Amino acid sequence: MSADHRRDRKKKRLLVYGIASAVAVAATAGGLALASPGLLGSDQAQAAVAPGARLQSEFEQAAEEFDVPQSVLMAVSYRQTRWEDHDGLPSTTGAYNVMGLTDVDEDSLENAGAAEEREHRLEHMNRSGDPVVEKHFDADKALKSLDEKPVDTDDPRLHTLDEAAGLIDTSAEKVRSDTGESIRAGAALLAQYQKDATGSLPADPGAWYPAVARASQATDTKGAQLFAQRVFESVRTGERRVTADGQSLSLPADPAVRPKKTTDLELAAASAAPAPECPSGLNCDFRPAAYKQNGGIDDWGNYNVASRPTAGHEITSIVIHDTEGSYSSALGVFQNSLSYASAHYLIRASDGLVTQLVQNKDEAWHAANKTLNMHSIGIEHEGYAIKDGSWYTEPQYESSAALVKYLAGKYDIPLDREHVLGHDEVPGVLDGNVKSQHWDPGPFWDWNHYMDLLGAPTGAEGPGGPYKAGQVIRVVPPFTTANQPKITNGGSSVPKQPANFSYLYSSASTSSATLTDPYLGSQTWTEGWNWGNKVLAGGEFVVAEARQDWTAIWYGGKKAWFPNRGGQFATAVGTPNVVMAKAGASSVPVYGRAYPEDSAYTGTGVPVQSKNNESLTKYGVLAGQKYALAGAAMKGSYYNSGNIDGSGVGSRTVVVGNTTYYPIRFNHRVGYVRTADVQLVKGTAPDPGTDRYDVLGRDSSGVLWQYQGTGSASSPFYSRFRIGGGWNTYNAVTTMTALRADGTGDVVARDKSGVLWYYKGSGDLTEPFESRTRVGGGWSVYDTIIGARDLDGDGRPDLIARDKSGVLWLYKGTGSTSAPFATKSRVGGGWSVYNALVDTGDLTGDGRADVIARDKSGVLWLYKGTGNAAAPFEGRSRIGGGWSVYDVLNGPSDLNRDGVPDLIARDKDGVLWYYQGTGSAAAPFKARARVGGGWNTYGMII
Repeated sequence: MSADHRRDRKKKRLLVYGIASAVAVAATAGGLALASPGLLGSDQAQAAVAPGARLQSEFEQAAEEFDVPQSVLMAVSYRQTRWEDHDGLPSTTGAYNVMGLTDVDEDSLENAGAAEEREHRLEHMNRSGDPVVEKHFDADKALKSLDEKPVDTDDPRLHTLDEAAGLIDTSAEKVRSDTGESIRAGAALLAQYQKDATGSLPADPGAWYPAVARASQATDTKGAQLFAQRVFESVRTGERRVTADGQSLSLPADPAVRPKKTTDLELAAASAAPAPECPSGLNCDFRPAAYKQNGGIDDWGNYNVASRPTAGHEITSIVIHDTEGSYSSALGVFQNSLSYASAHYLIRASDGLVTQLVQNKDEAWHAANKTLNMHSIGIEHEGYAIKDGSWYTEPQYESSAALVKYLAGKYDIPLDREHVLGHDEVPGVLDGNVKSQHWDPGPFWDWNHYMDLLGAPTGAEGPGGPYKAGQVIRVVPPFTTANQPKITNGGSSVPKQPANFSYLYSSASTSSATLTDPYLGSQTWTEGWNWGNKVLAGGEFVVAEARQDWTAIWYGGKKAWFPNRGGQFATAVGTPNVVMAKAGASSVPVYGRAYPEDSAYTGTGVPVQSKNNESLTKYGVLAGQKYALAGAAMKGSYYNSGNIDGSGVGSRTVVVGNTTYYPIRFNHRVGYVRTADVQLVKGTAPDPGTDRYDVLGRDSSGVLWQYQGTGSASSPFYSRFRIGGGWNTYNAVTTMTALRADGTGDVVARDKSGVLWYYKGSGDLTEPFESRTRVGGGWSVYDTIIGARDLDGDGRPDLIARDKSGVLWLYKGTGSTSAPFATKSRVGGGWSVYNALVDTGDLTGDGRADVIARDKSGVLWLYKGTGNAAAPFEGRSRIGGGWSVYDVLNGPSDLNRDGVPDLIARDKDGVLWYYQGTGSAAAPFKARARVGGGWNTYGMII
């Protein structure tokens, strides 16, 4: 292909992406992707979204500068970081900025002292959670047997940032901290890889397969191919996203792209190890953990041979860990029998390679809790102890999610956060183990994103709403700049960044003390490892009390408050059963493990276990408190591994009792209560939203925001929720029916060419409108269009429109979205005296929809509805003067739940006022009450 031809192709490519950047703001996670109007070719729209399109523009410029197809460049970045810059902070494996380029040297690693390093290494050993095994562990012997470097900082895969910075002749610091330089460096590196592989820079995105495969930094063919497969999936199907700092990006789908796979890559070496238990298409290998005798026949590492799943030894959950060290060092631990630790899987950060170490039928020693080890699969994720390191790579998230989905399907494990746990949610088995239990994967594992990848979204970043005592909610603080709590590590401040938790307070104020845990004692409240005052994203809890921007949950025997602005840091979960202490009990015990009763061991050859019936003595479920279930009732059981070869009485025997337990969400961790000690009651039903009403605001960039009604006159709206962008293509938007807080209520909108569009309510507050339907053109003849509710009593919403000569027309509703209006009929002339017409619903209590109008002198008039389409209004009656101080009048329906529609008005200073309806035609509104300022950010209030 000639250079001229390539430049021509490039210009066309940039044209497509330039348009895409203009509409990128219309697409948001959980936004109105289908319902948002198209903005193609709109110069005004392009200007409006410019502040949020900086990153898109940087991709365009870098693609042009280095002759890299923009789709390839953006897809590589998306599959590394989802276009997030993470404020220039490194990942847990030293990747930086939007391109995920790596920079790891000795200085970037945590420099722990000898004692701290010893403690750190020991944290990943002795994880059986079974005193029978733990008694053999010798810390000194285990540490002496490990002599490898925790991280090989000479590995060139850990220095792609330096290489890329050299290609663009800039400093590594700029590539780490500046998004534009990161993208330029990434583009230059991709171009270099492509030239190395093919000697050219083709315009066809599919021809860039060798460069994309090389960018994976995989050391094996299958890993490189998997990364390339994911990148070209994004190229072919497209991606859209709004980043944590508000950058809107769009990668248009290009299904015609066909990756030109190379055939000269070296094949991975054959292995005699068992075939890994993995889904097809995932890059997996098997590198067995140690299974070796250390002393006597009853002393070995690093797992129990078993035959799971069997009765009493079922697989019911998955536990997520991180290594806090390199992939190779973690392998070293798990393949050293003296460590008494293992996991079923280990996932590499750079390319998402999945290594199985223990067969799933066997019991790995990963959770330091015998019950969890018996009933779970442990998955470790590579992550170094990087200074300021926080985020995890996208290849790692994607491989982990693919693996977990496969395992959940195979073993019938529910995909929710009660069955997909972090190690920090695993309880200590006895009093002496609670404080020492691990707290990985830590505050920067993005549970919301991870559950989305599993196809089991948590409901994060939703519209919120009210909650009631006794209701089960899922706590879902957003992993965005809206949730950047203060965190320290060893007393030193951690850079401000999104986290996966909310702090818990003793009262509904951030000035009150955060919660404490009796096993932790007095601790610095901001320490990352201090799990006693944190509630993690995705966990389900029972509401103890609720206020508008605060919610209290039952947590660890206490009422724990977390900030919940507009209810948007949580989501309702329906009406599942919850656990309470049995009637008459002041408190019931909480256990750290679910063992069988003593008598169950009789005749099995297995001795009754030490402290077999002991609970966590500082915990209890107190009378009146309620806790969410974290799984189904289970019989207490214990697996006795016995001897390494299975010989001897009682070896490899499952003891199953008749005592049953419920796993519950007790605090930061799950716990167990005996079913005989508690009762199940139905959770309180969520607020249906059928008697609360919302308003919408369109800002200057065309983004539509939802203000959900509270039902309270003193504070009528919750915090705003972003619906979607692109609404500035319309010059008129009106509701056909009141926008109710259950997601019902229709809207019509007229675009600048005069075409009218109908948006039917979806019944889902998160995406409140279905895809738009074209009504027809020619509507630019009207200077006012108002949805007037049901004017003729037939149960269908009607529309009124005033033409430029002042004639008012009625469009009767048909009830059909495809053809929503009958032929217009003339209401009458003379309506040009008004500069505002407002639909209010039935202001007078006669069952008929009314309208109010403001004349040019500021007098407000009431037009009572008649219910007759031929003459829909009675003669006007005067409400009063002085209304010209307002530039917006809106009738959102009944805001205070008294059954009478209300009015809101915005003055020219941007203050919103509330006029409560009285139900009287003579004086339809009470004196105004101030809602709040700042509403002049909206060009339209709907």
